[in-house]
Amino acid sequence: MQCQQRWLNCRSTNNNMPDFQAILEHIYQDAVIASDKGTVASYIPELAHIDKNNFGIHLRTSDGNDYGVGNYNKPFSIQSISKVLALSKAIALIGEGTWKRIDVEPSGHPFNQLALLEIENGIPRNPLINSGAIVIADILISNLKNPKEDFLNYVRDLTGDETINFNKDVAHSEKVTGFKNYATANLLKSFNNLNNPVEDVLDFYFHQCAIEMTCQQLTKAFFFLANKGICMLNKTRLTKSQAKRINALMLTCGFYDEAGEFAFEVGLPGKSGVGGGIVALLPDHFVITTWAPGLNKKGNSKLGMLTLEQFTSKTKLSIF
Repeated sequence: MQCQQRWLNCRSTNNNMPDFQAILEHIYQDAVIASDKGTVASYIPELAHIDKNNFGIHLRTSDGNDYGVGNYNKPFSIQSISKVLALSKAIALIGEGTWKRIDVEPSGHPFNQLALLEIENGIPRNPLINSGAIVIADILISNLKNPKEDFLNYVRDLTGDETINFNKDVAHSEKVTGFKNYATANLLKSFNNLNNPVEDVLDFYFHQCAIEMTCQQLTKAFFFLANKGICMLNKTRLTKSQAKRINALMLTCGFYDEAGEFAFEVGLPGKSGVGGGIVALLPDHFVITTWAPGLNKKGNSKLGMLTLEQFTSKTKLSIF
């Protein structure tokens, strides 16, 4: 049966579930011929040379079935997607203490905006903008024996994959150009919302963002958030309530000042990164990851946003 035929009759005979592979292939073929694939992030020099024609999609369902198309096994810099994993580790370590230093409201501003931080006395609006993620980095440094190594091993454990690593060239590129992150960290320090030296916190933060993963690895890493906080590959366990809160933050804050648009068009909790990745999930059903390096004006993957809107529209699977 041809892909187009499978799409026209997209409900398989098995449990009346969508033919996910056919749907992904159909969306992929439409997306790759798009004339406008967005603009690759250039403010981090190591990301500027990535070919914007890279494009991959990977889906894992709650019953463990995997579906992929395109460059879904090609590593890329996950950037701000790492903020969700760092938040989950912080919550696992200190629980409710996390929220004493960070709020849970959407910012309505770009991810690196500083004005609200000063107005609100050094308390970041949420943990998924840069200021909030830097506070999370400070929490992890204070509570991990070997912060970078321990966090990397946490991500590896979530995926069952020891090959995942930092891209040190990307981390260095972020360090030498990260002037706004230095300003943010120093402002947090001035409000006594960083306990460790600014240089140490940012070194961790830049490495965290510079982790390289594939779409398939990211799908595995986020699976525990679609599974009530339980990772099937190791002993990682959040409570159902903690997983719910992280998913809620992804829905309301996961796409900077385009979070409302993503909720409106896609209807899933998710998180984007300026490396072009997006992870989204439907609790108890699936995790889906896309990678397309070209970004829209808000800093989110242009083809990724389109792909996920098409996916939930065609499958009728969203939280709404």
